[in-house]
Amino acid sequence: MRMRIFTIISAVCLILANASAIAQDPNFSQFFVSPLTLNPALTGKFNGTFRVAGNYRDQWPAISNAFVTSTASFDMPILTGRISELDTWGVGVMAMTDRTANGILTTNTISVTTAYHKGLDENGLHQLGIGFQGTYSNKRLDGTKLHFENELDPFGGWSFPSGEAVDDQVVNVKYFDFSLGALYNGSTDGYNNFYLGLSAYHINKPQESFTGVYYTLNPRITAHAGGAIPLGDRSKTIYLSSLFSRQAAANNIVLGGAAGFNVNGDEENPTNFYAGLWTRFNNVNDAVIPYIGLEFGGFRLGASYDVNISSLKTASQSRGGIEISLIYINRPPEYKGIPCPRF
Repeated sequence: MRMRIFTIISAVCLILANASAIAQDPNFSQFFVSPLTLNPALTGKFNGTFRVAGNYRDQWPAISNAFVTSTASFDMPILTGRISELDTWGVGVMAMTDRTANGILTTNTISVTTAYHKGLDENGLHQLGIGFQGTYSNKRLDGTKLHFENELDPFGGWSFPSGEAVDDQVVNVKYFDFSLGALYNGSTDGYNNFYLGLSAYHINKPQESFTGVYYTLNPRITAHAGGAIPLGDRSKTIYLSSLFSRQAAANNIVLGGAAGFNVNGDEENPTNFYAGLWTRFNNVNDAVIPYIGLEFGGFRLGASYDVNISSLKTASQSRGGIEISLIYINRPPEYKGIPCPRF
């Protein structure tokens, strides 16, 4: 009985996953601090010798831990001193875990990524980059986490009925995936910054199956743009950023910005405080997203919360999703860099 129901649920998962309204990759509200999930061309695009980044998102926790996503990444420029000082070649690696419905469906990925940024002018203030990413994915549908009436024991616990094999209720799907991206980054004076990026994930259209019937994972196309505008003595900066992505018929639009304040007055080793607000639209009005961040000693810690304004706010008890980000960039003393995207 359990296996029959599990097969039905697997088929439902297949149908839902193939429905264009929800066929989306995990998304971060703080997309600007999740570089390798946003655009492979952001690999190595920072001022420093290496970068470590981590992201954690818990979306709609009131609905049985609906979506919990976390990432960790490392990237760095290579061949410094052997290629033009106006160019940057970056390499990196990223791991991501996405748990749906309290772990009934879990996706684990490991990605290797590289990008080359070519200087377009003699000062290196304008660069054009191309990036590539290869990913190995493993999706696990775990029927042992599903409970039914015939498993309830007299003491209020759960147990498998006799004769049912646990291994038959776990389905694993594995595949390789490829992505690419491009990024233009520029500045007019070495202090302001503006950028435009394009990326395409799942360009090989990998296929997945939980029931023996295969469906195609649709490509995700993303355009993102933003800039930084220093004010006065550059102790304050306005940051703007935007994103548009489309996967099948599912659209995702995020618009907003933040103000940055240099609170210690040191341009070489600043302590910056950030406060901002973004709003997200997909196929409906979705959420407003307040954000605060603190940057010090190479670390940047950020926190945001999705305030749900969609039709799901009743089921989610108006609890959208909390998100935490942490980035560390190693920057030796007197390191001289060029303007790079920050939001």
